[in-house]
Amino acid sequence: MKNNLQITALILLLSLVSCSCKIAYSKKKIFKDKFDDAVPVLNIATFHMGETSDASSTAFDEKDSKNQKDIRDLAKKLAAFRPTIIIIEDRPKNDPVRKADYFDYLQNPKKRFENPDERELLAYEVGRLSGAEKIYGIDFKEGYDYQIGGKVKHTVDKSTNNRYWKLIDENEKNNPEEGILFYDLFKLNNHPQYLQSLININADMLTYISSQGKSEGADEAGKFYHRNLVMFSNLNQIPLDKNDRIFILMGGTHTAFFNDFLKRSPKYKLEDSFHYLN
Repeated sequence: MKNNLQITALILLLSLVSCSCKIAYSKKKIFKDKFDDAVPVLNIATFHMGETSDASSTAFDEKDSKNQKDIRDLAKKLAAFRPTIIIIEDRPKNDPVRKADYFDYLQNPKKRFENPDERELLAYEVGRLSGAEKIYGIDFKEGYDYQIGGKVKHTVDKSTNNRYWKLIDENEKNNPEEGILFYDLFKLNNHPQYLQSLININADMLTYISSQGKSEGADEAGKFYHRNLVMFSNLNQIPLDKNDRIFILMGGTHTAFFNDFLKRSPKYKLEDSFHYLN
């Protein structure tokens, strides 16, 4: 009798273990979606540290010695990724001039820039510390009317945008960008939820703006999606070899779009940014 009870208990235990090991179908990997030689990419969001044409920007004295020290300290963390290619928010047509400027910095790291921004202050330094000799711009300009909401009369959905902006106001109160330490601001700018909110603010929420039978907001959002798709296309035109590692530094909304593109791409392997930011 005792042996039978022990056997029964063992069977129940094995059954429990077997059940606990089962993986939900939705969690199973059923497709291989990356090439074996997928190129590692560290995709980092930054606020614009100098003059910018963006509608909104963060107050930041790029010439302050404390701020410059904070940037150099951050550059050391990001350089641990060991990139061989630096990608910045600049037009490809500027690559020859940009490359010359970058190589001058590599030779003269104490070089002073007249109006430095995140590219000269952070991207250059990450490249210098990691020994990267290749730098490319992938930006593409395409205007769109992000204020279309104030121009569409008789909007069908009259509440979603108003409710969402109240939600954004609450989030900004809980996570203020002004008056916090540089490093905390950088981590906030790279938080996945923050990045996804930027896609909403800059594009997706426009799809709720439309009059009956029309798509005024979606038409404008499509232009912003197109801009980012062309930028990703520009990235895909850069020659790579099997040993390359790519560091991308752009404004937060572009970073958010690229995170989605990179996750789906078979060619690239997106790195965890907080592995280097923490």
